[in-house]
Amino acid sequence: MDLTSLSIMNAEDNGLSAVGVDADDERIYRDLLRHPRATLPELAERTGRTTVALRRGFSRLEALGLVSRMAGRPVRFLPIRPDVAVAALISRREEGLAQARLAALALLAETPRMENLAPEELVEVVQGQAAVVQRFAQLQQCATEELLVLDRPPYAQDPTQQNVAELERLERGVLVRGIYDVSALEIPGKLRLAQESAAAGEQARISSEVPMKLAIADRRTAILPLGTDAAAHADSAVVVHSSTLLDALVTLFEVLWRSSLPLPARPAEGVAAPAGSPDPELFTLLAAGLKDEAVARQLGVSLRTVHRRVSELMERLGARTRFQAGLLAARRGWWGEL
Repeated sequence: MDLTSLSIMNAEDNGLSAVGVDADDERIYRDLLRHPRATLPELAERTGRTTVALRRGFSRLEALGLVSRMAGRPVRFLPIRPDVAVAALISRREEGLAQARLAALALLAETPRMENLAPEELVEVVQGQAAVVQRFAQLQQCATEELLVLDRPPYAQDPTQQNVAELERLERGVLVRGIYDVSALEIPGKLRLAQESAAAGEQARISSEVPMKLAIADRRTAILPLGTDAAAHADSAVVVHSSTLLDALVTLFEVLWRSSLPLPARPAEGVAAPAGSPDPELFTLLAAGLKDEAVARQLGVSLRTVHRRVSELMERLGARTRFQAGLLAARRGWWGEL
């Protein structure tokens, strides 16, 4: 048996539940990997299980193709190589998913066209934080051409964790445009995540006038918070389908996009900017309106360093205020210098 495969199977965080293997049956399979050709009584003695429980478990594992029964007596089972067996299970699961997609298309043909829906059916109300998170994830996954996002606190999910679903959309060629509110970038680490998304292909901008969270998939469906106060902001949402209301939300995004500032991607690790070149992160944060304390947190430097770098930038640009310095830097196109 391949020792690499065995070590993978021994890793506690690589469960087989995703391919339909029960947790207890997986433990039996792991025991057999450690003690191949053992009889049922021998395995029962080693693992503390009864022979009846083992026989039932092996019956299920045999049906899944993870073990095979040896000829002769006493009864013995051989484990199938993990890489081969799991690959077969994954293939079987993918075939099932493909059939489910075809079934979904068939069901779609039975669904009334959006223009035939009653007005009250053009808007859905989603209640509960978990339901809101799930509905947002579904909307992202359904985007095949374009995803428009307004990003601002509060968040239903951890804002310090990267949006993996968005990165997957980018890999599939979906155009993603995001506008981050200044208040979002005051969260430690949020700027780094935004820059990572920009480096992956997201077209990202910053604005101090983002009125709400919003996501629009393919200009056909949108989701936005229903509540106005922070406590209810993440606990309820409204989903809007194709309608004049959705058109208005798209127009709102485009208006904000035109007035927002580009967010430069984070410089590659180990690549330093040329001596005397402008600091794109600094003047982006300045133009976005972040306070010096928030800028220091995002850049990972001291407040004194921020004051010094701001003074140098203002002097170089001939700006009278830090906000003006950021705007002047943006208008001069300094992002293209790095």
